[in-house]
Amino acid sequence: MTRTIGLIGGMSWESSAEYYRLLNEETRRRLGGHHCARSLLLTLDFAEIEAMQRAGDWEAAGRRLAQAAKTLEQAGAEMVLLCTNTMHRVAEAVEAAIGVPFVHIVDATAERITRAGLTTVGLLGTRFTMEMDFYRSRMLGHGLEILVPDEPGRTLVHDVIYRELTQGRVEDSSREAYRRIITDLAERGAQGVILGCTEITLLIGPQDSAVPVFDSTRIHVEHAVDLASR
Repeated sequence: MTRTIGLIGGMSWESSAEYYRLLNEETRRRLGGHHCARSLLLTLDFAEIEAMQRAGDWEAAGRRLAQAAKTLEQAGAEMVLLCTNTMHRVAEAVEAAIGVPFVHIVDATAERITRAGLTTVGLLGTRFTMEMDFYRSRMLGHGLEILVPDEPGRTLVHDVIYRELTQGRVEDSSREAYRRIITDLAERGAQGVILGCTEITLLIGPQDSAVPVFDSTRIHVEHAVDLASR
């Protein structure tokens, strides 16, 4: 791998740690020996970002993340990853702030789903990701239809992320609840399911679903390693 990967992390640090682990595991898997990824990680304070989310101040959040991206570029990053699905709500502001490639998590995930021959997939994520248009419309641009849980399901998925996973808690009862929601999505026509929050991979995986699971965190990392190796 020849290019340095910049990571905007801290949203939450639990998923950022997973990014760092997966990035280095994937690099070693490909190159062997003592190889690891050339990377820079800038960790933001999630409490500040989460407050902006609750207030709906996406403009301020975009400025904060754009500055983080600039800092990474100035430090030597040759591409930038935003280590969160939800904050891709402000991806355009981040991308516009830098001169190096911005690796979009939705594009990487959509490409993997399309390659698998699927056209309709369920989406699990924060309420922002499941209900706002930024994720669904970009997936639609790739020819993919998105299904989300019903209102009680969306509330449960969101609450588990913010009350448990971003607090370092992984509960068996929540895993069972997520499994039931995935089953419902499959019965409604989902041919696969996107783990569309970078923390969800801490809770469930392919073994928890009867349909294919697309872990956006792992897909994002693998795509970045592909680009860094070119």
